[in-house]
Amino acid sequence: MAEDIDLLDDILIQERSVNLQTLCGVITLAVEIAREGREGRRIGTLFVISDEQTVLATSKPLILDPLWHHPGNEKHISNPNMRETIKELAQLDGAFIVADDGTVLSACRYINASAEGISLPLGLGSRHMAAASISKCTNCIAVVVSESCMVRIFDNGELISEIIPEIWLLKKYSLHIKGIYSTRTGGQLTVTSKKTDDAKDHSAQVD
Repeated sequence: MAEDIDLLDDILIQERSVNLQTLCGVITLAVEIAREGREGRRIGTLFVISDEQTVLATSKPLILDPLWHHPGNEKHISNPNMRETIKELAQLDGAFIVADDGTVLSACRYINASAEGISLPLGLGSRHMAAASISKCTNCIAVVVSESCMVRIFDNGELISEIIPEIWLLKKYSLHIKGIYSTRTGGQLTVTSKKTDDAKDHSAQVD
């Protein structure tokens, strides 16, 4: 994945108002989970990044939090042990709450955000609705790993990017992004991102 970081340029822009290093680390981990699964099966999960205090107040634990009271330096998204722990915990229901500085604060959280005004393409389920809703009512970005191996990113209630972690999946899935978008492919990764108004050249239109 390290060689594919430049493919995320259309996602990692200053307008996101989050720590871009943290966002990049979460996206990289999400792609790893989408590719690898766990124990021989595909899994889905949700990461909510930044505005952590508001997000924690807009969610609640589904079980006793497995990350509670562990030292913060051991829970950073860049820590290899933490990344493996996340891959294990991703098999459980609920979202990971990631602070802007990259510390994974909580796991297995139920997102309790209003879905009013959220419109998602057909076929995207409750995990995507939770991601869209929390990104609309707080200043966070949400990253979803779907059980279909796709990684989707939400900002301000909108789907802004879809990442296909394996080239062969291109033939299987249709994109859900609406409007003007860019597509970048490198290695085994394809990243499709919604374009901002000032960057519409070299883009494609989806109906």
